[in-house]
Amino acid sequence: MLHVVLLSGGSGKRLWPLSNEIRSKIFLKLLAAEDGQKESMIQRICRQLDSVGLLHSTFIVTHQIQAEITQKHVGDSIPIISEPYKRGTFSAIALAASYFHSKLNVSLDEPICILPVDSFVDASFFQILHKFPEMLSQSHADLALLGTVPRYPSNQFGYIVPRFNNATDYYSIASFVEKPDVKKASRLIKKQALWNCGVFAFSLKFMLSYLQTKGLPVDYEDLLNCYENLPEQSFDHEVAEKTSHSIVVPYHGAWKDLGSWDTLTNHLDNNVIGYGQVSEDCLNTHLVNELPYPIQVIDVSHVIVAASPDGILVASKNKSNQIKEKLNFFKQKPMFEEKGWGTYRVLDYSKSGTETEPEMETLTKKMELLPGKHIHYHMHLKRNKTWTIISGSGEFIFEDTISAVKPGDVFQIPSGAKHGVRAVTALEFIEVQIGSQLFEDDSVSIDRAW
Repeated sequence: MLHVVLLSGGSGKRLWPLSNEIRSKIFLKLLAAEDGQKESMIQRICRQLDSVGLLHSTFIVTHQIQAEITQKHVGDSIPIISEPYKRGTFSAIALAASYFHSKLNVSLDEPICILPVDSFVDASFFQILHKFPEMLSQSHADLALLGTVPRYPSNQFGYIVPRFNNATDYYSIASFVEKPDVKKASRLIKKQALWNCGVFAFSLKFMLSYLQTKGLPVDYEDLLNCYENLPEQSFDHEVAEKTSHSIVVPYHGAWKDLGSWDTLTNHLDNNVIGYGQVSEDCLNTHLVNELPYPIQVIDVSHVIVAASPDGILVASKNKSNQIKEKLNFFKQKPMFEEKGWGTYRVLDYSKSGTETEPEMETLTKKMELLPGKHIHYHMHLKRNKTWTIISGSGEFIFEDTISAVKPGDVFQIPSGAKHGVRAVTALEFIEVQIGSQLFEDDSVSIDRAW
């Protein structure tokens, strides 16, 4: 059976301010779904895998801080393998291989297919994945890659140079070229080089053997224990480029990287999403607004205007990728997060203190719980909280006592007090935190399923 591993994650910079380090681009519900609603990139690729019968054998590898939002988007049926640290695609794939070996006792001969979660492709792309096991067997190759036929010379993608032979479905690989300039890319295309899609297939035995040659453990728990010290390398650089017996399978359909506002807006079904207007004299201009305030865009063309609680971006589309470099010098905690139970927005954050009084932090959030969802039973050691119910109904648990909640209720929660809340209907409330340290480490879980 073919096991599919989706590599998920991202720093959340290229589609800022809608994306951040928690809600990266793959979680933005901007793409048109088949049912007329909106879906995220990760939901789209899971739907496509399901259409070709591969979702039941799919696993997702992501950093632990994105595990909760990942599960919210894909549901409980897809296993999630959490990375304790971000260490690149090589380490993520190694962790998946060790999980299959130690936790699932997968046969060493079983084929594994690695797939980036942000591929925007047609259904025919996923049909090729079914062919990987047979091609690996026929070619006796250690590694198979998928490459798409370039539509133009680009310096944004890596290239695979094939060595043409008598085979019709695949070719051996002569070399890899990482993001060449446009002139070199043109020469590579004349040699019928392919764009590297970041799709790999190999037997479990191959990956475990590679880990052993590097002196790395193949046991899942042992690998987790040394994960912080693993190299921050891509699988391309660490494995693919060093594997002599490998093949590439050409894909002739459309393949796109929706990693910039310039490319993503080409796939939006409306040039205005959210509250606001774009005047008719604007050409190729898009507005994406998550704020409750109207934005008017007048007589500016080829521009992206994006707004969220994290900030506002106004940029020409062909230069919008520069935001990634600028954010490297600007550190900010996410002001909006998706959780398994719903969402929250930061409304205000401040610090106060004097020479004689200790510094205190105040954080105000608007919390929105989905019907039937709950915030786990927990407590904080260094902060007091106040919850003011705005709308909806639910249950509040405080020191093992459960009471009903309704709009207008106010709950004082001192530090050290056990508490939680469950939504019967959609529940909104304002949370005010006051304390000396408003860190996530201050949260002590008592019962996640109360």
